Amino acid sequence: MSQPTTYKAELVGAFGHPIAENPTVVMQEAAFHALDLNWRYLTIEVYPQDLAAAMAGLRAMNFRGINLTIPHKVEVLKYLDEVAPDAALIGAVNTVRRVGNKLIGENTDGKGFLRALQDVPIDPRGKKVIILGAGGAAKAIGMELALAGAGHITIVNRTRERGQELVDALNVKTRTPAHFVAWHTTCAIPPDTDIVVNATSIGLFPDVESKPDLAYGTITAHMIACDVIPNPLHTRFLQAAEDRGAKTLDGLGMLVYQGAIGFKMWTGQDAPIEVMYRALQEVFG
Repeated sequence: MSQPTTYKAELVGAFGHPIAENPTVVMQEAAFHALDLNWRYLTIEVYPQDLAAAMAGLRAMNFRGINLTIPHKVEVLKYLDEVAPDAALIGAVNTVRRVGNKLIGENTDGKGFLRALQDVPIDPRGKKVIILGAGGAAKAIGMELALAGAGHITIVNRTRERGQELVDALNVKTRTPAHFVAWHTTCAIPPDTDIVVNATSIGLFPDVESKPDLAYGTITAHMIACDVIPNPLHTRFLQAAEDRGAKTLDGLGMLVYQGAIGFKMWTGQDAPIEVMYRALQEVFG
């Protein structure tokens, strides 16, 4: 029996709160195994007040990178040496890669969403888009859709300050016009909408019976309804949209594609995308 050349595993992972329901480890560990890489993906609970210490620990333990999820995608900017131009444009980071002693922030969320949208296939150019939410995922998706030529973007959010901030960023930094709608009552979807994106955590496991407060009768068959939530795959939001005849896009494609981009950033190797898909499909049934 031959001896391994090294007993040291390369470390990556995810920081978040809550984090227990995040399935990224499943696809990344499957990808490492498929390519015979001695890498480990650690899913780590990091409370908001501990992010600075966690990032210092990441440096001290020579992690090769990390994913950031709720609520760290914006706050982490304080602890990075560099931020990629597109991530700076978005104003949020979901992936950190290490180059030497530097930690560089990237955002793969929006790119993963666009790749999944292309699989439908849907070309966002000229499309009218409604995005529910204004957090990190909404910022990434909104900015990438705008850069891809979306015709108009409406941000629907309960907090005016956060929603208007995203709209202002889209109007200033891109050529796609955007406006804000306050989400204080049941939201009706305008009939000329092409794409509706749930970029909130409403419906995420374990709260699987919840769905965004929409007038679902205003969703029509010419629309496509997209959810960023991968767990469960077929959320109540998607079920309700499907009942109205709309096409649907679950969060699995976005999750896999953004993870594949991060995998390449960390390892330098192309990700085995089909392996990652199958690993998650087995978990989600």
